[in-house]
Amino acid sequence: MPARSANQNVRLPDVSAQGKAALSPLPCAADAPEAAEDGGSRTLRRGLQLLDAVLASGREGLRVVDLCRIAALERATVYRLLATLMESGYVAQRGRFRYVAGPRLAALAQPHATDGLAARLQPVLARVSAACGDAAFAVVREGAISHCIARHVGTHPVQILVIQVGTRQPLGVGAAGLALLAALPQDDVARCIAANAAALGHYGGMTPERMNILVRATRERGWSVIGNHATSGVLAVGMAVHSTDGEPVAGISVASTLARMPRERQQLIARAMRESLAALLPKGL
Repeated sequence: MPARSANQNVRLPDVSAQGKAALSPLPCAADAPEAAEDGGSRTLRRGLQLLDAVLASGREGLRVVDLCRIAALERATVYRLLATLMESGYVAQRGRFRYVAGPRLAALAQPHATDGLAARLQPVLARVSAACGDAAFAVVREGAISHCIARHVGTHPVQILVIQVGTRQPLGVGAAGLALLAALPQDDVARCIAANAAALGHYGGMTPERMNILVRATRERGWSVIGNHATSGVLAVGMAVHSTDGEPVAGISVASTLARMPRERQQLIARAMRESLAALLPKGL
C-alpha cells in the first residue's frame, strides 16, 4: 500500500482569533516502527533461546516442559515458536513429546553433512541405475523443501533427467521427496503440505488434498509412485532412506517415461532400491 504524505487526512484543530489553542504534540511516526522492532526483537530472542536449548540437548531432544523452564516462557508461547521453527526446518519432532534439531539447523551445525550424504548415496544410485537403466536421484529435506544432492545417469538411450543436483522444490512433488515426506510423523507432513500449499498448483495441478492421498498410498505400499506432476509425461518411483537411528533423512528415486513404467516394472525398481539399500547401507545413513 503506498505511503500517504505527512499531512494527508490529518485534521488540525481550530485556532480562535483571540489566541492560539494549546496544541498537544502529534505522535512521532518513528515511534511505531521502534515499538514493532522491540516486539520483533523479543520474539527473535525467544526463538533463539529455544534453538540454543534444542541444539544443546543433542540427539535426546527436549520436552515442551523443559523448554518452558529453560526459556522461562509460557507453554502457549513455546508451542507457537516451535510451530514456526518446525515449519522452517530448524526444529523437528522426535516421537510425540521431544524436539530435536531439524534438518536445516543440523546442516548449519555440520556444513559438509550434505556432501557426506551424497557420497554415501552415490553407490546406491549407481547400483539401482545399473539394474534398471534409468536415471536415479537422491534428495534430502530442508524444512518443507526437497533438495537434490546426487544423481546417476543410466544406460538406456533415453534418460529422463527431471531434476539436477541443487534443484529445490516442494517436498512431495517428486517421487524421492514423496517417499521422504510419507516417512515423516504426521504432524510434520501436515506442516510441510500447509507450507507448500500456495506453490503446489504449479506442479501439474497438485493440491494439498491430492498430496495427502499420495502420502497415504505411499505408506500403504512402502514406496512412492508419482507421475505428471514435477514433469509432464514422466513417472517416478521412490523410497525413503533412514539414518542409523531409524529417522527418515533422504529419499531416492528412478524416473522414466510413462511407457517404460508399467506397474510390474515399478515393483521391480522398488525391489532394486530396497536390495541396494540393504546391501550398501545395512545400518542406514
